[in-house]
Amino acid sequence: MILVDTSVLIDYFKGKNNECTDKFQKILDQKLEFGITYLIYLELLQGSRDDKEYNELKNYLETQKFYDIKNGKVSYEESSKIYLKCRKKGCTIRSTIDLIICQIAIENELYLLHNDKDYEEISKVYKNLKIY
Repeated sequence: MILVDTSVLIDYFKGKNNECTDKFQKILDQKLEFGITYLIYLELLQGSRDDKEYNELKNYLETQKFYDIKNGKVSYEESSKIYLKCRKKGCTIRSTIDLIICQIAIENELYLLHNDKDYEEISKVYKNLKIY
């Protein structure tokens, strides 16, 4: 199962071709199971240019599988540990949302498809994050 990050979906919806959007297209073509998180849903919707785009995007995204944290407050604590471990290794992760998305991927044993350098940095330090 694959978790598709906002960074890939934005590029895909804008028609950009890159390695990550090519991988996403293959996921779609092969009908592989994938999903998003509620935070990815939020990020995509808030990027809408107008009401029409918002409604079209909302209608599409509501048909997707949603993954979430599994352990309540403990999941957020674990997300903060990802940040601390990375910082100890000399890299500062810029997005709290990315930390939570990583934790969701780890807890749900998902591969993360992304186009974001923060995830690459995290995966170098935090081996539990599986990159697609």
